[in-house]
Amino acid sequence: MKYERFEDLPVWKAAIELAVQIFALTENETFKGKGDLRNQLERAAISISNNIAEGFERGTTQELLTFIYIARGSAGEVRSMLHLLDRLPPFANLKSQISNLRGLSENISRQLRGWADSLQNSEIKGQRYLNDKKKQEEQRKKDRADAQAEFQRVREEIIAREMARIQAQQQKPDE
Repeated sequence: MKYERFEDLPVWKAAIELAVQIFALTENETFKGKGDLRNQLERAAISISNNIAEGFERGTTQELLTFIYIARGSAGEVRSMLHLLDRLPPFANLKSQISNLRGLSENISRQLRGWADSLQNSEIKGQRYLNDKKKQEEQRKKDRADAQAEFQRVREEIIAREMARIQAQQQKPDE
């Protein structure tokens, strides 16, 4: 599937949801007096979706890859900080919430890794490189693939009709 806007990307949506849930977590009284920890956790969570968005908008596959890896690094930072919170006694009452957030950040890391892998194996250079000639070439490829698919559909339809005709003849009693 081709995405036109970063807001449509499932991984961006997941990153936004993670940030929302991180902000809900850091509203807990336990974070009172732990401003640096709270601030760093919130900033790392925000960084994930922002880097996905920035990379997507850059217009080249190479820049997108760079920002995907930065976003993945931020997801790892969030996860690391959640591991720390899980071990600090004052946060014992938040273990379930912390565990859920860790799972969400792991899922985001996996999605980003999969996306990066697919981009690294792609010949697509990015929107920035699509001049009129390249766009026309891509459209011709798409038109050719569509025509081949239609040809195959019609061919299969003809074969199916012919097979049905042959079967009908074979089932007729000899006259």
